[in-house]
Amino acid sequence: MRRLLVLSLMFLLASCAPAPRETGVLQGHVTIGPLVPVVREGEPEPTPAPEVYAIRQMVIYAEDGWTEVTKVQIDAQGNYRVSLPVGTYVVDINHVGIDRGIDLPATAKIESQEVTRLDVEIDTGIR
Repeated sequence: MRRLLVLSLMFLLASCAPAPRETGVLQGHVTIGPLVPVVREGEPEPTPAPEVYAIRQMVIYAEDGWTEVTKVQIDAQGNYRVSLPVGTYVVDINHVGIDRGIDLPATAKIESQEVTRLDVEIDTGIR
């Protein structure tokens, strides 16, 4: 009888355990510029050094736009990637100096087992 009670209790507790949350991925590429005050016609814009990306982060907020969920580092090539629970998020940058994200904050909807792409352009304000 006692064994039956213990097994029943274990089954009850196991059935009450939260199910793993479904997740998806948010990823994208970040471009940063201008990097110099004057770009001459016909000369390409300089490629950002890894440290230019290293001081900047993508900031992911809950759907309310205020509750911070996580910060994501941007790699040396300007890419970021993060796994998130299914839901709707507000994406912004950490605003280094006078940086501003073009078309940010933006809303991103994360679907189960899907990749949501959000490419970002950061204007450094250098003129």
